[in-house]
Amino acid sequence: MPLPLRVPSHSARLRPLAIAVAALLPLAAAAQETPATAEAKAQQEAVTLDAVQVTAQRRVENAKDVPVSLTAVDGEKLNVLASGGQDVRFLSGRVPSLNIESSFGRAFPRFYIRGLGNTDFDLNASQPVSLIYDDVVQENPILKGFPVFDLDQVEVLRGPQGTLFGRNTPAGVVKFESRRPTQETEGYVQASVGTNESVNVEGAVGGALSDRWSARVSMLYQKQDGWVDNTYAAGPEKKLEGYEEMAARLQLLYDSGDGFEALFNVHARDLGGTARLFRANIFKKGTNDFVDGFDRDKVSIDGQNFQKLESQGASARLSWDLGRTTLYSITGYESVDTLSRGDIDGGFGASFLGPGNFGPGNIPFASESADGLPDHRQLSQEFRIESNEWGRFDWQAGLFYFDEDITVDSFNYDSLAGGAQAGHAVQKQRNKAWAVFASGEYDVTDKFKLRGGLRYTQDKKDFTASVLEAAPFGTPVSGPFPVRTDANDVSWDLSGTYAINPDVNFYARVAKGFRAPSIQARLLFSPMPSVADSEEVVSFEAGIKADLWNKRARMGFSVFRYDVKDQQLVAVGGSNNSAILLNADKSLGQGFEFDLEAYLTDNLLVTLGSSYNDTEIKDKSLAVAVCGATFFAPPLCTVTNPTQQLANGTTVAFIDGNPLPQAPKWIHNLTARWGVPVGDGEFFVYTDWAYRGEINYFLYEAKEFKGKPLVEGGLRVGYNWNVGNYEVALFGRNITDTERAVGGIDFNNLTGFINEPRMWGLEFTAKF
Repeated sequence: MPLPLRVPSHSARLRPLAIAVAALLPLAAAAQETPATAEAKAQQEAVTLDAVQVTAQRRVENAKDVPVSLTAVDGEKLNVLASGGQDVRFLSGRVPSLNIESSFGRAFPRFYIRGLGNTDFDLNASQPVSLIYDDVVQENPILKGFPVFDLDQVEVLRGPQGTLFGRNTPAGVVKFESRRPTQETEGYVQASVGTNESVNVEGAVGGALSDRWSARVSMLYQKQDGWVDNTYAAGPEKKLEGYEEMAARLQLLYDSGDGFEALFNVHARDLGGTARLFRANIFKKGTNDFVDGFDRDKVSIDGQNFQKLESQGASARLSWDLGRTTLYSITGYESVDTLSRGDIDGGFGASFLGPGNFGPGNIPFASESADGLPDHRQLSQEFRIESNEWGRFDWQAGLFYFDEDITVDSFNYDSLAGGAQAGHAVQKQRNKAWAVFASGEYDVTDKFKLRGGLRYTQDKKDFTASVLEAAPFGTPVSGPFPVRTDANDVSWDLSGTYAINPDVNFYARVAKGFRAPSIQARLLFSPMPSVADSEEVVSFEAGIKADLWNKRARMGFSVFRYDVKDQQLVAVGGSNNSAILLNADKSLGQGFEFDLEAYLTDNLLVTLGSSYNDTEIKDKSLAVAVCGATFFAPPLCTVTNPTQQLANGTTVAFIDGNPLPQAPKWIHNLTARWGVPVGDGEFFVYTDWAYRGEINYFLYEAKEFKGKPLVEGGLRVGYNWNVGNYEVALFGRNITDTERAVGGIDFNNLTGFINEPRMWGLEFTAKF
């Protein structure tokens, strides 16, 4: 008898973590030193690591004292990883438990922490990983792709962060902080040229405008020519994968000298070029190998492929030192206008036109579409007050308000008729949310500290969707379809930190996170909007943070387990290339994270990161449509989950027990920097490597759509002089030229998209 079926309505094999937990004990023991040993080491003249200062708890603290699993990536490492014009996806796999991918290319990154994320490609998607840029939440996924330049550091906070941060954060937070203006005149210019005629120029200049005012202007320009040839003679574009991008940021800082400070920020971005390039039938049936003769430098598509994006934003961060307390006001505004169009079938023609009129491989029907944000604006306001060293007890509390107004256009085109428009649907949503929060820390003893926080959130969405022009085989002209959600929730966290000795802290944390309901309407492909109810996650973690070897090394190690109730998932693809929201009863995750940074010698600095994430969907009746689910029998791909064919011909797969999509079990990363004095400067070699384990592209499992493990390496060889103020370097990205598929489209053939090829370049940097 088949199981009761939910299609879709509304799993971490429970392996013990004993091995990982036990690993905490020898690590703690290794960090302990006898006074004699510590004194002997102190007498050695050796390079040591500076303390890492973070704002993970909205205060400036030593990372070792913060009871959260986190990784901070500093300016030099960011510069190396972003060499050659890499977008924010360069962070993927470079931090434990962090994966980033995109089916939109540079414009729409999707973040995953500890396996929790969202594969939704709709421009109204919500994500459980929140991105905070200069203290302002970037809610829409298009905003999360703002270029990375002139930053102090990036902090990745793992696990629910719902007490102190403004929007949906059940998986974690990625926090970017720009370099602030100073009274000293300073700046830099960095320029590089590289493979595919790439050009990258960035720079900043700042200093005093008066004894109270200072400013900093930062700018970025990136360009790359297309490196993929379109071999289809009648294709509208002959070169693909090129782009041109510009971004700028202006900051003004006012310091009254008597406790009032104001930091104003205006920023903008302009991107044009190729959207994500889809490639038809690149998987060998029954495997996840590329087909024989696959050539990543060539495609054959008959549809248009382009991406346009303009965004603007501004913020005002004000603070008043009132003596015993400090009051903060953070006001943010963001707006984006974008349109992305692509050949979704990844080939040309259609099979019904007869032999020689379609390819590569079988193209059952042509598909070309576009999505855009013609109207978007986001306003946010936070007021926060915190205590200033009240002794054994310190606290902070505040109010947060969020208001987003968004319009999404979806278009369909007929590639067989020269790309004529053949369908138009629109979504409109107004999202208003507010929250009140409080957090405190109490020094129980000199060694033991407790922290806790509460946040009450109310979130309302008013949504409508309409079909203005029907697409062939799609929903007729219809609508509007109104949807309204109104949810509230209490998030909280409680943690304790115990100082085993001055160099070693042990912490434990339990936290509850919340994500508001989501609404989706791909009406050109699905007849009605879909809604996912709120999700809640409870997470437990424990870990050790330590300075080792007389501060020549530092490490962090954590174990965790989380339980998500009513997790929001998105069934993407299927026969109609739709995105349908649903809730799983629950999902589970457990694993560990490890970070190490160490001077192995005075000239050799090494960092090592590793994580294990075991995730599982737990819902015995939940089933989703599979590849080509209605139009093809059997399905196009080799599904390995139990399946069932419904009365309407749709084949569905039961996904109970599957890992979450885009959730690799293993992530490892390694960097090594070796430098030696030469003349009045330094010759150096810097290499970085990242490993990401295999992943599922979709909620169901299929042999073709299981991504292989991916290893990518980078290299930088250079010389700096004048105390590091000048540098020339040869760099390489993906130096082994690894070819891997990183995502797929499953609705009418075995289409996929791939990682970036090898790049070499030469870069010059001058600081002043």
